[in-house]
Amino acid sequence: MDYATLLQILDTTLRLATPLLLACLAGLYSERAGVFDIGLEGKMLMAAMSAAAVAAVTGSVWIGLCAGILGSMMFALVHGVASITFRGNQLIAGVALNFVASGITVLIAQAMFGQGGRTAPLTGDARFNAITLPGAEALSGVPLIGPLYAEVISGHTLLVYVALALVPISWWVLFRTRFGLRLRAVGENPASVDTAGVSVKRLRFTAVLITGILCGLAGAYMSTGLQAGFGREMTAGRGYIALAALIFAKWRPWHALWACLLFGFFQSLALRPDVIEKTFGLAIPVPALDALPYVLTVVVLAGLVGKAIPPRAGGEPYVKER
Repeated sequence: MDYATLLQILDTTLRLATPLLLACLAGLYSERAGVFDIGLEGKMLMAAMSAAAVAAVTGSVWIGLCAGILGSMMFALVHGVASITFRGNQLIAGVALNFVASGITVLIAQAMFGQGGRTAPLTGDARFNAITLPGAEALSGVPLIGPLYAEVISGHTLLVYVALALVPISWWVLFRTRFGLRLRAVGENPASVDTAGVSVKRLRFTAVLITGILCGLAGAYMSTGLQAGFGREMTAGRGYIALAALIFAKWRPWHALWACLLFGFFQSLALRPDVIEKTFGLAIPVPALDALPYVLTVVVLAGLVGKAIPPRAGGEPYVKER
């Protein structure tokens, strides 16, 4: 594999890892607060459709982004009410949201655009365009470092850089602020937080809504940045892969970044079967390469990457003692 091909794969890796990273960070907040959210897929799907549909109608990607976040937060609120207020089973509530999103997104898109569940193609200001970072052109001629900066680091849409920036921000919020301490305590021992006079429900709802915002960014990126419009089931299981990456990362922000990049790397390899054949001399069928990220997901969930211990109160509704 030559250096130019490697840079192309790394560039694709970063693009494909972005929605995974945003969804993984979304699940991080929710699960650290004790609310297991298997509905990341549904929230992303709803956000992708909402963002693309509104952007296509208004011609503004920013209005579309707001619509995507709003759509995802509505689903997050429903999940919060079901699992926190009514103390329902969190996993079942998440699965139900995924099924609802799978049907309602196609229904709305079909009703609005009549294109078989797709939105109109996005162009111009209706989608996010690539940003050239300062000095990219000037450094492009510098050996090794120049092409890496110009072709891999530079040239992405705004939401890619937002996702990367959210990793240290999430680390700081969760591990260096009072809010983060309380949020993690709610996921470990909610009774102690309640005894201290802090509302467990409020903290968990806050975490769930943050999850909705981040899933909104992930879905909006997919339909207005990574692609130019919404298509049926366009998330293609990325919400589940993000959950696997979260377990792989053991519920830590920095580890989540590397886990998502690993999954993104496997996805990028699936798009370049010629690279594997030239590098390793193996002619692997394209369907087998497409299955690589999902095989890795199964491996992670099977516990073959070491024991991952979730928050102790995760998945358990809190009942306040009287």
